[in-house]
Amino acid sequence: MDNQSKNRLLVLIGPTAVGKTRYSLEIAKAWNAEIISGDSMQVYKGMDIGTAKLPLEEQEGIPHHMIDICEPEHPFSVAEFQERSRRLIEEISGRGRLPFIVGGTGLYVEAVCYNYVFSESGSDEAFREEMQLYAEENGAEALHSRLQDIDPVTAQRIHPNDIRRVIRALEVFHTTGTTMSEQLAGQKKESPYELCIIGLTMPREKLYDRVELRIDQMMEEGLVEEVKGLLEAGVPESAIALQGLGYKEIVPYLKGETSLDEAVYTLKRDTRHFAKRQLSWFRHMKGIHWVDVGDEQNFHGNLQEIHGILEGKFKHHLE
Repeated sequence: MDNQSKNRLLVLIGPTAVGKTRYSLEIAKAWNAEIISGDSMQVYKGMDIGTAKLPLEEQEGIPHHMIDICEPEHPFSVAEFQERSRRLIEEISGRGRLPFIVGGTGLYVEAVCYNYVFSESGSDEAFREEMQLYAEENGAEALHSRLQDIDPVTAQRIHPNDIRRVIRALEVFHTTGTTMSEQLAGQKKESPYELCIIGLTMPREKLYDRVELRIDQMMEEGLVEEVKGLLEAGVPESAIALQGLGYKEIVPYLKGETSLDEAVYTLKRDTRHFAKRQLSWFRHMKGIHWVDVGDEQNFHGNLQEIHGILEGKFKHHLE
């Protein structure tokens, strides 16, 4: 399939707190785009502060998709994200607009951009239960160490507390004899789209400062109350949603197991580590046009650089 017959797809990636939201709104307005959230946690209803969802009144009339589409108890998978996003891309393109993925969950974004096939075969319920029990008895770190021994590439990309994804990676090896990273590497990374990927980056220390400020802001906005509300609504602590960054660190405080200061310290540390893992993942992706947005006073200059990349890739604005 040549590019003339492919749908265009614009992607904006970057680590947490780098400033994707502000740039995405300006890009979407200039390019007649609809935004698809590429964040694995923004799909969950009732989880707004900890996932940094953009409130409706701040979306500036730009349609945003893949936000608030399932309950926190639902284990939303990368295969489900891929299927729904590809359907959205067809619909948005059919309206004569540009599909625009914005997000930081590397595997989710890459799964849409390229021809990854996620097979539901090779599942082993008994093995999953065995691994779940192992994690409960020995801790998430011990389970993650087992994955580290088998598939260090995938282990480096999955947070130890993301027990469901750790178990899935172990299950893939258990049922197929090949690791998840080997399977993904073996798939041809061809895109079904005319693809343009923009990556935002900045010096690490500056990014970490922004992480600290973002978390302070989340606390002021009521993150503790949001997590408390989810637990009181009956969302189990073991739910995938509550294993997410910004939620798993607050639960121990609400259970009286740690102080609020300790919980915030852990959240800031975990978020810095997450940003580092995001950058590591993105470095392995191909064809990214990187833009350094570290100079916050140069927003419009950075935006012009992005528009220049898009014009070079897509040739002209969509009418």
